[in-house]
Amino acid sequence: MAEVSAPAPKPPLSELNLLLLLAAVQFTQIMDFMIMMPLGPQLMRQLQISPQQFSGLISSFAITAGLVGLAAAPFMDRFDRRKTLLLCYAGFTLGTLACGLADSASTLLWARGICGAFGGVSGATIMAIVADVVPSERRARGMGIIMTAFSAAAALGVPFGLKIAQAWRWEGPFLVVAAIASLVWVGLLRILPPVRGHLTGGKIKSGRDFLELIRNANAWRGLLLMSVMVFGHFTIIPFLSPFLVGNVGLPESSLFMIYLTGGLVTIFTGPFVGKLADRYGKFRLYLILVAGACTVIHFLTTSGPLPLWQTLVLAGGFFAFASGRFVPGQATISMAVRPSQRGAYMSLVACSRDLASGLTAAMGGAIVSTGARGELLHFQTLGWIAIGVSVSSLWLFRQVKSVE
Repeated sequence: MAEVSAPAPKPPLSELNLLLLLAAVQFTQIMDFMIMMPLGPQLMRQLQISPQQFSGLISSFAITAGLVGLAAAPFMDRFDRRKTLLLCYAGFTLGTLACGLADSASTLLWARGICGAFGGVSGATIMAIVADVVPSERRARGMGIIMTAFSAAAALGVPFGLKIAQAWRWEGPFLVVAAIASLVWVGLLRILPPVRGHLTGGKIKSGRDFLELIRNANAWRGLLLMSVMVFGHFTIIPFLSPFLVGNVGLPESSLFMIYLTGGLVTIFTGPFVGKLADRYGKFRLYLILVAGACTVIHFLTTSGPLPLWQTLVLAGGFFAFASGRFVPGQATISMAVRPSQRGAYMSLVACSRDLASGLTAAMGGAIVSTGARGELLHFQTLGWIAIGVSVSSLWLFRQVKSVE
C-alpha cells in the first residue's frame, strides 16, 4: 500500500513580500488617518463644526493611540507579534466601519478614538516586525518600503476617497477603507508567519524588563526625536487643505491633485531615500531632507494666491522632503534598544508619535482661526514653529546611538 506523504511545508515568506504585506496594512491605516484632513472643508460645512472642533476630530485618533500604546507597551514583547497584529488590526477595521456609520460629530469623535486605540498598537507592531526581520545594514531601505504606504495612500487612496466623498458623502471613504482592511486582514491571517524571535527561550518577560527600558537614556532620546520630528511635520498638516482652499485659491474639487502629486513623488523618493541613507549615512540624508523641508514650508505657509502648477510643485516638494526625513529617522530610532526590548520600545515610539501629533493638532487649532472670507488666519505662525522645531531635531538626531 502506497504511503501517503505529508504535505510539503509552506516556503518561508521572503523579506520583500513580508514588507509588502505589512505595507498593505500600513496603507489602510494611513489612508484612514489621512482622509480626515482633505475632508476638512466638507466636514466643517456638513457637520457645522469650527476649525477647533475639526482639530479635535484629528487629535482624538492620535491622542487615544498614544495613551493606549503607553498602556500596552509593557506587554508588547510577551506575545507572538503575528497574534498582536491580527487582534489590533481587526479592532482598527471595526473602528473604521464605525466612522462610516457615524451620524454626528460626537459619534465620529468616538469612532476616531476606537481607530486610534487599535491602530496605534498595530502600527507599532508593524515597525517592531520590520526591525526584527530586516538587518541594520538594510533597515532604512525596509523602513522606506513600509513608509511608501504613506505615498500610496496619498497618491491613490486620498484622491479616490475625495472623489467618493464628493460624489456621495463624507462617510463613503471610511466604508471603502473598512472593506479594503477586511481583505488585508484575511491576507494577514493566511500568509503572515509567526514572529517569535524576540521570545528568547520562551521566557515571559517581567515588569523589571520594562522598568529597565524606561530607565534607558538612549531610548528616551529616540522617543524625543520621534516627537520632535512629528511636531515639525504635523504643525501644518491638519490645516493644509483649508489653507490651500481658503488662502491659496485652490478649488476644493482640485484638492485631490495635491495628494496625487505628493503621493506619486514619494512613491519613488521613499525607497530611494532609504537606499541613500544606508549607503551614505542616515544623518547626512536627514540633514539634507530637513533643509529641503524647511525651505518648502516657508514658501508654502507664506504664499498668497498661486496658480495651480506652483501649488503642485510646492506640494510635491513638501511631501518628498518633509515625509522623507522620517525614513532615516525611524531607522535610527529602531536601533536604539536591544531586539528583546523592541516591541515595547516601538510601542512607546508610536505612543510618542501619536501623542505629539494629537497635541500638535490641538495647538494648531488654538492658533489658527477663520477670517470673514473663509481664509485661515495665522497659518504662517505654524510654519515658523515647524521650521524652528525641525532645525532643533538635527542636534537631537546625533544624540541617538545605535546598539546594534
